[in-house]
Amino acid sequence: MVKDLNGSELAGFIKERQAHEVRALRSRKIFPKLVIIRDSDNPVITKYVNLKQSYGKDIGIDVIDKKVQSIEEAKDAIVEANNDKTVSGIIVQLPLRDTARTDEVVNLIDPKKDVDGLSQTTPDDKRVFYSATATAINWLLAGHDIELSGKKIALVGRGRLVGAPLEKMWQNSGHNITVFRHDSDLSKLKEFDLIVSATGVPHLIKSEMVKPDAVIVDAGTASEGGVLVGDVDDSVRSRNDIKAITPIKGGVGPLTVAVLFDDVIQASK
Repeated sequence: MVKDLNGSELAGFIKERQAHEVRALRSRKIFPKLVIIRDSDNPVITKYVNLKQSYGKDIGIDVIDKKVQSIEEAKDAIVEANNDKTVSGIIVQLPLRDTARTDEVVNLIDPKKDVDGLSQTTPDDKRVFYSATATAINWLLAGHDIELSGKKIALVGRGRLVGAPLEKMWQNSGHNITVFRHDSDLSKLKEFDLIVSATGVPHLIKSEMVKPDAVIVDAGTASEGGVLVGDVDDSVRSRNDIKAITPIKGGVGPLTVAVLFDDVIQASK
């Protein structure tokens, strides 16, 4: 039987604990607040902003959706939030319209408020938080007793939100990682025990690329005809000989939001 790597159930337990923590903070006159800065109404971005606002409301954390029209406005909004003592956490909802200036924007975030772990760091930087999505994937696999030691692991895509931080996290833990980029031969994925895909290319991972008993984590999201879809093709999901796979909905996403708000709570302290 194929294991369903459901993140919603795990996030539900975390959410209960967070609501208790926030009530305790508010009783001490500490009011966590998250500011989300974005310059797009892309349906994928809007979905995730709405999810965060809803989650924040449920556990008692204010979430401000700050829409900007330019990179300069985004930078000004970050500086303002950095200096606002009532703001616990800041995230820039990516991608920005001008993707080439992403580093310029996110590197302005105060490390103590960078709850999504997006800023680039150097050895003397004071890194406080790490990528929420990468951490969520770690939590998801651990929560479902998926062992990484001794496994051949493929990361498809090396973006700043998932692939790059997950590669660093798992390499630091001594795991066997191979990164597949846009020009890599994906047929070689059949050699791997665990595949994590986060490219935003719909239906990229086909059945013939996946060996029996593999574990598949679909962390990619794109809009196709107004419908949100992942990297993994339905031909993979229809198989009954793989070990485990994230569901179409309720996999990595809910845990990413849970990790993010864990970081907001820690920042507020």
